[in-house]
Amino acid sequence: MALSSAFRERLEQMEQTRNQRLSLLQAEKEVQGKKSQILESKLESVRLTERRCLLLDQKIASQNFKIATLKSEIEILDSKYQAHSQKLRKLKSEIEEVEETEKEKERCYVLKGNEMKEFRENVENFVEECQLRIEELRDQFSELNSTFKKLQGDNGHLSNPEIVAAEMRKSQLLATKDNVHRNLASKYQLRAQLQMQLQNLLNAQNQDCPSSLKGQS
Repeated sequence: MALSSAFRERLEQMEQTRNQRLSLLQAEKEVQGKKSQILESKLESVRLTERRCLLLDQKIASQNFKIATLKSEIEILDSKYQAHSQKLRKLKSEIEEVEETEKEKERCYVLKGNEMKEFRENVENFVEECQLRIEELRDQFSELNSTFKKLQGDNGHLSNPEIVAAEMRKSQLLATKDNVHRNLASKYQLRAQLQMQLQNLLNAQNQDCPSSLKGQS
């Protein structure tokens, strides 16, 4: 009986130990299951994070491409701006040169006009003086001719010294008259040349003005 009771007690202890171990194994299994769930959840989170990182990398690459494209466009626009700025400076310089040329032509025109006006006044004064001189020479010639005829009528002939003096005086008057006519003709010719030069200058200026305006437009 004592052996049987001890054996039963031993069996009960073994059963209790087995049950405890099964409980521990079940608890450990549950812990391992929970750990597996946690690990699976973490792995899913990692995979999700990786997908997000991949999407972010794609977005960054797309943004970098856009940035590179915009940078290239900015460089092209900057190059065009520099080219247009250079053309603008060149056109500004050409316009300043044209304006300076127009001012120089205007000054030259005014100067030539003043010279022409002064020359015209001098010619008119010279013509008036020549006309007065011619009238005086005509009067002197008429007076000399009248005196010559009067002396011829009074004496029938003149002495050689008187004839020589009268002829010399006549020659001098005729030479003076011819000289006056030559000077007058030279003045008229010079006046015509200056008028032609002035007209050519005006024509050239009128031709340059439209072309310069066309270039500016």
